[in-house]
Amino acid sequence: MEAMGPRDLRVAGLFSWSNALSFDEGEGKQMSELETRHYLQNGGEAAAARDAIEWAQQARAAMVDLKFCDLLGTWQHVSLPVTGFDESAFDEGLGFDGSSIRGWQGISESDMLLMPDATSAILDPVTEVPTLSLICEIADPLTREPYNKDPRGIAKKAEDYLRSTGIADTAHFGPECEFFVFDDVSYELGPNRSHYQVDSAEGHWNSGKPGLGYTVREKEGYFPPAPHDTLHDLRTQMVLTLERLGIPCEFHHHEVASGGQCEIDLRYQPLTRMADQVMIYKYVVKNVARAAGKSVTFMPKPIFGDNGSGMHTHQSLWKEGTPLMADKSGYAGLSQLARSYIGGLLAHAPALLAFCAPTTNSYRRLVPGYEAPVNLVYSQRNRSACIRIPMYSDSPKAKRVEFRCPDAAANPYLAFAAMLMAGIDGVEKDLDAGPPADYDLFEEADGSVPQVPGSLAEALDALEADHEFLTKGGVFTEELIRTWIDYKRENEVDVVRLRPHPAEFSLYFDC
Repeated sequence: MEAMGPRDLRVAGLFSWSNALSFDEGEGKQMSELETRHYLQNGGEAAAARDAIEWAQQARAAMVDLKFCDLLGTWQHVSLPVTGFDESAFDEGLGFDGSSIRGWQGISESDMLLMPDATSAILDPVTEVPTLSLICEIADPLTREPYNKDPRGIAKKAEDYLRSTGIADTAHFGPECEFFVFDDVSYELGPNRSHYQVDSAEGHWNSGKPGLGYTVREKEGYFPPAPHDTLHDLRTQMVLTLERLGIPCEFHHHEVASGGQCEIDLRYQPLTRMADQVMIYKYVVKNVARAAGKSVTFMPKPIFGDNGSGMHTHQSLWKEGTPLMADKSGYAGLSQLARSYIGGLLAHAPALLAFCAPTTNSYRRLVPGYEAPVNLVYSQRNRSACIRIPMYSDSPKAKRVEFRCPDAAANPYLAFAAMLMAGIDGVEKDLDAGPPADYDLFEEADGSVPQVPGSLAEALDALEADHEFLTKGGVFTEELIRTWIDYKRENEVDVVRLRPHPAEFSLYFDC
């Protein structure tokens, strides 16, 4: 056997503990069942704390990892030995410093509680040692009330509010999260210099270098087979890891952009569970890529001149197991409820994008005149409309609306909750979605078609002016919205707005 280099060791070690436990064929089958049983059995049900503890013991977990989502959509975590973790943690919580988390508590009121959710239990697919992973919500240690800036808590409140309206009891979400896989990444930001560089062996810019010549032409990356698609096996490993965690996947494929753009589709789930799965998805995708010596980014527009990465979000309402968005006599098979839901999304779209396309880089993707969904209209099949009605099936269960503006840099808990609240507002007010745009929006539009905000600053202004629909039922609070706007303006908009851009040197240095 040849000696392995550092990259080979990472690849071999990704699931080292799982493979070691499965050395015996009989035991391996038992472990496989343990690894996949949890989410299928517990997801969406009231699993007892005891179930999670017993399952961890059966799986021989040595550690417990507690994960939670910060305001901006990044997972944070803390670990402890399984011997120091018992059922009381689920009721009493575990303390941590909330002042160290972006956009949360001040130092004078920093004590917060992590409240693990037993239904979220998985075996962490990345850790070397068998580790029980639990997603947590946040509570105030004095009042024991849910923290009003906890994204997961907000998602659950949105679902509760939907049920309280009587409109529906379930909101299903199905995002298409796109991402880039790069071989090399570097960036620097200083007072007198800045640079970024990303590279992929697939990139069309590498066609002039000595090699095999199988680069992907600009904007021709959609569905090519090997040898042009060099990432098929990597995506398959990502999918199988997600499936092993009980997260059902649908298609995976190369996306339009050159330079390693990919997509893995998740099967629709109720709102909060899907937001959980998006967080796990991003964790798995990044770590499987890292083990292979590659890097994944969900940044919407890392490459100039080629397609950006979105998170087209399919959504539908159901009640007592019956889909509510289908009516074969309606346009594109949509019910009146669905059209009112679309009316809500369109009416509040500028404000929604503060959560759904929440970075300055998001608006490098949402640019008029390209394929990006910048037009605030809806249509069957038309991908340049911000809302598309998929027409692949006549089944009422398949009828849904697809909001195409979001990207996967969004916090999924806040983005999904905000979209649902906009849709509910549309249904409650019977908002008119207007006529569908079944025409070429590039060739036939007369300039009267409204468009999405042109920048994050504009989206934040829109949210500041239009957020009453979000605060219904106490789902979003004024404090959270104010914190979001202020943080984004100070720490993102101004950082980009005030800094000289490299392109400006090319344009103006010799003026």
